[in-house]
Amino acid sequence: MSQTSTERLRDYLAQLPPQSQALLMREFERAIDRGEDLAVANFVLEQLRKVVRGTEEDDDEARPRTDDPARLLYGPLEPFLVEGNFPVRAGQVRRASLLPVWQWLGRDGAPEAVRAFETTLSEIRLSGSTAGLGAATRKFQLAAAEAIVKIATPVQGEDRHRALSRIGSPNVVEDLLSIGAVLRAREAMETLGSRLPGQIRVLTPSQLETVTSALNVPSLQTPQLLPFALSLIMQRLAAPWQIIRLAVKMAASDDEIRVAATPYCIAVTIALHDLSFLTACLRTDIRRGHFDNVGDQLKILHDGVRGLRTELDLRNDSAWGRQLTSIRADISNSLQSEIESVPGRVRRILRQRADKDIASAPKIDAAEVEEIAALIDFVAVCRTYASELAINEVTLRTYSDLQHYVEHSTESLVQALRGADTRARAYRQMQAKAAIRFCEILFGHDYASLMSRAAENAVTGERKATKAG
Repeated sequence: MSQTSTERLRDYLAQLPPQSQALLMREFERAIDRGEDLAVANFVLEQLRKVVRGTEEDDDEARPRTDDPARLLYGPLEPFLVEGNFPVRAGQVRRASLLPVWQWLGRDGAPEAVRAFETTLSEIRLSGSTAGLGAATRKFQLAAAEAIVKIATPVQGEDRHRALSRIGSPNVVEDLLSIGAVLRAREAMETLGSRLPGQIRVLTPSQLETVTSALNVPSLQTPQLLPFALSLIMQRLAAPWQIIRLAVKMAASDDEIRVAATPYCIAVTIALHDLSFLTACLRTDIRRGHFDNVGDQLKILHDGVRGLRTELDLRNDSAWGRQLTSIRADISNSLQSEIESVPGRVRRILRQRADKDIASAPKIDAAEVEEIAALIDFVAVCRTYASELAINEVTLRTYSDLQHYVEHSTESLVQALRGADTRARAYRQMQAKAAIRFCEILFGHDYASLMSRAAENAVTGERKATKAG
């Protein structure tokens, strides 16, 4: 799309009512989640977000941050923003909620504060110095937080409900208090971030002491802010599920009833939600045939499920216990059908055919061979984590069947190369090449190299025998 077309699209989006902009954004995010029209959806979403954030920059050169009042206002929220349509948890805010709240602030919530802040930004830009930017931004954030708390505080039922409906959809209203709370507590959150290690590889007892000490601030202990503080800590954890160790420490017990009785029980809820979200991502990737990140996803899921099962005494009939059981079942169902389909696809490629049938056989596509190789590797990865993810039986059986079939087929194909006629040899060579590719995954590089040399010798020996004859 040309630059002029892009500008026309952005102008059109900017003229839409706030509700239409938010609706468009949600619909395109859903389209991306479904894998539909990715190029168009991503492009329009990019332009919509530029409208949301008030950016007017060219594609190659971004405007200075001091030109973007919405970005400055929402800076403290950046670590907690989420995209897409998966339900948010405590400690998260939908990015799509920022636009309606910004427009409400300028229209009804704090219009004088918005105008004053924009005027200050203009003066700062003209001066060429950023002196005073931090103080002005903080003043504006506090004014916005005050306006949010004021409208969200129950005073007059119907009037309040009507006022909230003017801000945006129920999702926006749901995020409103969180936005206000994080803006108000910016200093406390920044202090927490500065006191935490850059990365926490394992949340050991000594690390737990450091983290709990940093969390020991009254403003961070409220039900509204504690999930955000825990989310900030999770971003530093190499294994985010370990956040449950804070809940166990605060309860001084791994019994779920005692853990659930503390404010830190939200850490378990957050960990379960994130595992559920990752399970949904895994299911989507498998459905689309994207296996590049499956190994990492399975490791995180395996470690998280095992961690919750071993470090918490969960009852099978409790809410947490049922949720963890559901997560394991979802993982198993997502993986099992894909695992069971792999041997059939391998057989279709490697199946021995009579020479007279090869002319009518479908050609072997190199891309399909690589896709099947990725699936075999997927089964191998699943085998590593099979027990904890409730796929032990199907994975071990499938992997064993694949090893037996591929080994036998490779040897048979190599032998068939010795006696195949000229027309059939090319097809059998393609089959042998695919079989050797599969051998590399199942048996390692050395065995694959051995079979590759055997295939070359079979073809070379047959040609020499033909010439000699």
